[in-house]
Amino acid sequence: MKPVKIADKMVGPGYPCFVVAEIGINHNGDLEITKKLIDAAAEAGCDAVKFQKRTVEVVYSTDELVRPRENPFGPTNGDLKRGLEFGKSEYEIIDEYCREKGIQWFASCWDEDSVDFIGQFNPPCYKIASACLTDDNLLRQHRKYGCPIILSVGMSTLEQIDHAVGVLGRKELIILHTTSTYPAAIKDLNLRVIKALVDRYDVPVGYSGHEVGLPPSLAAVALGACMLERHITLDRAMWGSDQAASVEPQGMKRLVRDIRAIELAMGDGIKKVNPAEIPIMEKLRRVR
Repeated sequence: MKPVKIADKMVGPGYPCFVVAEIGINHNGDLEITKKLIDAAAEAGCDAVKFQKRTVEVVYSTDELVRPRENPFGPTNGDLKRGLEFGKSEYEIIDEYCREKGIQWFASCWDEDSVDFIGQFNPPCYKIASACLTDDNLLRQHRKYGCPIILSVGMSTLEQIDHAVGVLGRKELIILHTTSTYPAAIKDLNLRVIKALVDRYDVPVGYSGHEVGLPPSLAAVALGACMLERHITLDRAMWGSDQAASVEPQGMKRLVRDIRAIELAMGDGIKKVNPAEIPIMEKLRRVR
């Protein structure tokens, strides 16, 4: 299996887990919240933050946009979707701010125009959301930019994943196992799929967690996930559809800390006498 290079980091077996803090739409359309989330991710030691980009009129039908839905931006679902969408000026600020903080950023693009929009910022990689896995034209549009691709495979059959991998190719491809519910029930996570995906596709495989709490994400790393993505929020009680399935700043710090501890504890798999054991052996073992 070949590792995948994202900016200056290698992603794959034998390399530190690449940790992504998904800001997504948890910024609630507010750049100041966005900056605080970037700060929190950088302070926690995350490798990157991720956003979501949509061309609202392309991704959603007219009927969906005019559907009544009370929200901070107006009375319709369209008001909400447009209010959560950043444009060029906001992403220019995000791009500069991430550079200042020394953290990478990229986005999930839900339509072809959004792929082109994000492309102007030369992202280190692209993410394809689980909801977009069956959109062949969108998959091909991503490959036009020659960037590494991260593919989430929630709510998908193996046959659908096979097809998507066939369209994308395996070069510079990372697959993320995930369960597409928000929050996801622990009983539905099925973390053993991580190894099954490695065996089937022979590409780096990670985990995108939507559960409440940290233990399953840490278990995923111990099971071999080479990338971990979790939504980040300033406060899980904030308004927004993804906040409840997100991790607050202190939790993100603990998550990254414990991932690094797990990586250290995993060792090289070779059974030997540890030098630190020798004084204890000499003291306690009667027959050597």
